[in-house]
Amino acid sequence: MKQDIAKLLQKKKKQLLENWMTNQLADSALREDLMSNEELRGQSEEFVESLLNTINGSNIAEPSSSDFDPVLEILAGISMSRARQGFSPRETGYYIFSLKDALLQILQDEIKDPVQLFESSMQVTRLVDSFSTVTFETFIKGREDVILRQTDEIAEISTPVIRVWDGIVALPIIGTLDSARTQVVMENLLEQIVQTGSSIAILDISGVPAVDSLVAQHLIKTVSATRLMGAECIISGIRPEIAQTVVHLGIDLSNIVTKASLASALRYAFSMLQLEVKKKTKVITQ
Repeated sequence: MKQDIAKLLQKKKKQLLENWMTNQLADSALREDLMSNEELRGQSEEFVESLLNTINGSNIAEPSSSDFDPVLEILAGISMSRARQGFSPRETGYYIFSLKDALLQILQDEIKDPVQLFESSMQVTRLVDSFSTVTFETFIKGREDVILRQTDEIAEISTPVIRVWDGIVALPIIGTLDSARTQVVMENLLEQIVQTGSSIAILDISGVPAVDSLVAQHLIKTVSATRLMGAECIISGIRPEIAQTVVHLGIDLSNIVTKASLASALRYAFSMLQLEVKKKTKVITQ
């Protein structure tokens, strides 16, 4: 007589959980620095509970059944959180593959008929393999979200607009300018010009490793956007090698004020605002 696989697994829930935990804890790549054993057990217990409450004699052979939506929702949440915590794809994948080993061990211990054991093992394998697909898809999405967030944060950190004087803001650019970063640079710069009421903006490119025609075009766009806001733009940090490259490429920066250093740009900005900074002479009294 054929055994009901779903009922068998539900009956062996406690043993299944213990087998699964044993498999996970025996893994040499177990990340106790990212998740404690107690947290791992709680996570695994919740998943086993949901799976065994859902599985039955009909849907066990239908991995795509909507019956498994609650199970997949829990699994997706686990994969997403692991991606954000810093687990590797291998470590996340082993979480679900070690469950398959635990399920198959139960079947091997309880089913004596070779034909039924083979059929049941194939059903369980197909079911867990479908779970693993969801695991990897969700993990990749979670990792992409992390990368996008970090990219945005790095872009914000690497494009700080500094108010150096009343009416003067400066933006030191470090690294290569591409189209996406140029957009961030322009947005930050224009926003600060409005907020501070500045009439002069200094773009310092001392930290830009090289200037090619594309980078130059991005700089020209930024200068043009600044002028549309009613502010003058000065480019500082023009090193000799950058000057040679600009000339060699035939890039016309003649209508843009350029200076060799941020200090030179700041002095020029002071002169534009008719400001004069003098060193105070110390008066010695007798």
